[in-house]
Amino acid sequence: MNESEKTKLSQSLKANMETVKTIYGSDSTLKMRSFSNLESDKIKCGIFYIEGLVNKESISKNIIRPIIQAEYSGEKDIPALLKDKVITSEHIRVEQDLTALIEAVNYGDTALFIDGFATAFLIDSKDWKQRQIEEPQSEMTVRGPKEGFTECIMVNLSLIRRRIITQDLKYEFSEIGTRTKTKICMCYIEGVANKNILGELKDRLSKINMDAVLDSGYIQECIKDAPMSIFKTVGSTEKPDIICGKLLEGRIAIVVDGSPEVITVPYLFIEAFQTGEDYYIPSVYGSINRFLRIASFFLTTMIPANYIALVTFHQEMIPTPLAISIAAASTGTPFPTIVEMALMLIVFEIIREAIVRMPSFMGQAISIVGVLVIGQATVEARFISAPIIIIVAFTAITGLMIGKIKSTSIILRMIFIILSGFLGFYGIIFGFIVTCIYLLQLKSFGVPFIHVDNSKGLHGVTDTIIRAPWWYLKLRPAFMAIDRKRNDFKTKKVRK
Repeated sequence: MNESEKTKLSQSLKANMETVKTIYGSDSTLKMRSFSNLESDKIKCGIFYIEGLVNKESISKNIIRPIIQAEYSGEKDIPALLKDKVITSEHIRVEQDLTALIEAVNYGDTALFIDGFATAFLIDSKDWKQRQIEEPQSEMTVRGPKEGFTECIMVNLSLIRRRIITQDLKYEFSEIGTRTKTKICMCYIEGVANKNILGELKDRLSKINMDAVLDSGYIQECIKDAPMSIFKTVGSTEKPDIICGKLLEGRIAIVVDGSPEVITVPYLFIEAFQTGEDYYIPSVYGSINRFLRIASFFLTTMIPANYIALVTFHQEMIPTPLAISIAAASTGTPFPTIVEMALMLIVFEIIREAIVRMPSFMGQAISIVGVLVIGQATVEARFISAPIIIIVAFTAITGLMIGKIKSTSIILRMIFIILSGFLGFYGIIFGFIVTCIYLLQLKSFGVPFIHVDNSKGLHGVTDTIIRAPWWYLKLRPAFMAIDRKRNDFKTKKVRK
């Protein structure tokens, strides 16, 4: 018997039920029941489902009770009779393959066997327990929608569909994971999204061969350009409004069942400094906020290295009173400046990670202990100089402004610290040039990571380091949108 014959259903109800029992073994979540019609013994059926995934009341009301009480007048095509006139469930699918039947039942469907027929019905009866829609803790905003994605793919897709009410919004489903059979959905707006990028994304997804996909992070790592790069070239967010905004610009989103993080491609470097709230507040304030985030990125990565370079190699550039103060604070400390800086930054990252992993009621206590006790004790014990504590504190605060690029800033900061410790400002300049060259050659799905829009006038910079008023945002980005026209304001003001 070949593999295809093994997966075929039998015409015997008893044989099919015994096969299912054999497959599931001693699994106590498997629930099975056989029953027949009150008027005729010719209608004998059996169902099986997984407890905890289905609505038992719906199964009883829409499947079992109608079949038992149905009127039978001698029809020979019993499956058609049950499907068209008896079963009241909305979604019914006919299936003849046992493997597909088992996969659907494991996803929350109920399978119905009919004695004398080698076919089965798959009836939608899902009733999962899921998290309610709430604001994401990592992307909280003052103004704007508070909704966030959940772990249910259909709920997430509905949040997108509710905001973009157009027939051009397309959903393409597929499965990844030989064992988990994780459902994913590509979302894009037809006529806006670039077909070349869409084709490249489909090709990369088709090459993923894994036994399990439990979160969108699996896919994000597999499809990114330059997999070992410290810069991420695939975006992600938990906010439906942000995803909708990116879809309307021509990007493509990937929704993964079981993950609240939705992926977007392509992803540009400037997106790390943009937030959804920038578009809900006046453009002047949105632009200022972006400038602050960009400045914070350079400060959090460069300030420690610059301090080390000044103190170690270029003391003549420090004002005399400040140099005397730093020298006095460093007297008696056992380590060189670069070691002090590296140690304190590592200690801060340990404290930060501990606060994130600890229960919320303990986080505040740990932060107080880490900041006050450890910081003050190390200075008083002459283990670390006071200026180092100030520099580390300022570095940590500016790092909080750029949560999307936090990991990258940590690695860059350590690289610049090492370079400045050996070469001073020359090392920093060398590292900065190498980083810029690397960023200029990096791409995200064929789009330059640092993209320069060649649109006429100011359209190329209206939504990059600044957020221009809406009447200037007339065009979508040229690198990915087919239909570039976004709005057509005739004047700067809608009303006078």
